[in-house]
Amino acid sequence: MNRYRLKALWGFMSGARMYYLIAVASSLLTECFAFAMPLIISNTVDYGLNGKPLRAPAFIAQWIEGLGGAPMLARNLWIPGVLLVCVMLLQGVFMFLRGRTVSMGAETVARSMRNRLYDHLQRLPYDYHVKAETGDLIQRSTTDVETVRRFFSAQFIQAVRMIVMLALALGILLSIHPLMTLYSLALIPFIVASCMWFFKRIQKQFAVVEEADGHLSTVMQENLTGVRVVRAFGRERFELAKFSVANRDIRDKSIRLTRFFAFFWSSSDMIVIIQQLVTLLVGVWYAASGAITLGDYIVFNSYVGMLLWPVRQFGRVLSDMGRMLIAMGRIDEVLKTPAEDSGDDPQAPPIDRDIVFDRVTFGYDDKEPVLRELSFTVKAGETVALLGTTGSGKSTIMHLMQRLYDADEGRITIGGVDIRRIDKAHLRRRVGIVLQEPFLYSRTIRENIGITKDSICDEEVADAARVACLHDVVEEFEKGYDTLVGERGVTLSGGQKQRVAIARTIIRDCDVLIFDDSLSAVDTHTDAIIRSELRRRRKGITTFIISHRISTLKEADRILVLEDGRLTQQGTHEELINTDGLYRRVWSLQASLEADMEREAISV
Repeated sequence: MNRYRLKALWGFMSGARMYYLIAVASSLLTECFAFAMPLIISNTVDYGLNGKPLRAPAFIAQWIEGLGGAPMLARNLWIPGVLLVCVMLLQGVFMFLRGRTVSMGAETVARSMRNRLYDHLQRLPYDYHVKAETGDLIQRSTTDVETVRRFFSAQFIQAVRMIVMLALALGILLSIHPLMTLYSLALIPFIVASCMWFFKRIQKQFAVVEEADGHLSTVMQENLTGVRVVRAFGRERFELAKFSVANRDIRDKSIRLTRFFAFFWSSSDMIVIIQQLVTLLVGVWYAASGAITLGDYIVFNSYVGMLLWPVRQFGRVLSDMGRMLIAMGRIDEVLKTPAEDSGDDPQAPPIDRDIVFDRVTFGYDDKEPVLRELSFTVKAGETVALLGTTGSGKSTIMHLMQRLYDADEGRITIGGVDIRRIDKAHLRRRVGIVLQEPFLYSRTIRENIGITKDSICDEEVADAARVACLHDVVEEFEKGYDTLVGERGVTLSGGQKQRVAIARTIIRDCDVLIFDDSLSAVDTHTDAIIRSELRRRRKGITTFIISHRISTLKEADRILVLEDGRLTQQGTHEELINTDGLYRRVWSLQASLEADMEREAISV
């Protein structure tokens, strides 16, 4: 699994590999200059002041001897000082280059991941988004991507640095005194082993914390989204209690994670201090006995000090790698979800044709079927109304019409073409739907109406608003069509939101229009005006109307009555009110209520 995640990461690094190549080269040069400084000091002490042999490549030794050798160096100690300053400056230059390229590479990787995630989320099936938690998806697209970015901006290059330092140190120290090297680095394998143990133990805990964090984000997102419902029903204490439970859960799991870290850092600190003490004592003993020179002691002591803390940081590298792999797994879980496709050789036939439901059966998630062998035909340009009890399958028919789901049995055809062979994007462009609870973006009214088309003029927006009985209302606003509607259209009433959604849909000039109880929030007078405007505009457009208002349904060319997923009645308004059944019962009930309201109005 980790191998697959690393392979996926390699793919995300496609635009950043050159940055990391430069960073690795810069890191190599930075550490070379860092390791050169103790050697300069060692040779100055041993060669320049104590007459010991020079430890340097042959060409450097010949060049120094040509300048006067050890006596010249002893008289001009400023030369090693200047050399040290030059080396430090070069180290600083390459350290800066390493930091810059690593940061640019990490940001490039993060940008690539965000773009890929966002693009993939747009193309996932409707059913996936119905089941997924929005807060958790936001968590994966932000916090998890940030976890990966942090690893590539800091710990990745630390791992490279540690490997380079170990290789350089081993090569130099072994050439000086192998036994002293063994004493100086004896505990490093134990530090590495403890890091590996820590890495294995910490991964599961990271996954637990990430899941708890995602749940906390979901709770907060749901509360902020439904804040009006919370206030309306006085459920603030309940929501606070729910948030407190989720908050306490992530706190407890984070504390458990912190305890793991505390144990690891304290134990590794103890090992590092013991190793430094061993190097100090053995080095003093060897230097006093003449086994190594004073300069060699300086090199050993400096290199061990330089090495131990980066090696100790290997635990942090591994722990951050564990967190990164968990985050990458959560991201990859989304990316591995198959994107929606239109099947092999999708077609784009005309949609303004007869629509046929032929023995269609469908159920959500292998549960009890919502539609049962449903069959009916809608002629091109016909207006069909649907009436049924809650759960009878009215909205499901609309989902199947847009291929948000495909039928389990039977088939739906448009102009004789099976809908499963039609390209989904083409179908959804030509089949417009207005929902009972429309979603509006936190933009202006003009932008919300025109969002379904790439380019649109103000006159088209105003014309669509007039059809939706919205234009006069918008003109009364201070900023007119430039009025911001707030998040999810919160600044508009329910009826105004529905009218914005109607205008947004009809502006597309679709072949099929679906109104899924989308006039429920407007008064009957406005409902009648909108229906009149729609009849005038939708000539030749096949229209589906879902509603519980008989006044809305009765003007349809044909009315379909659904009960328990089956078509139990169909006909005109006049035919159905003269036939015993659900439609007649609903009509009688609504007529009675209207009569009662009229009597009350007269009496008042």
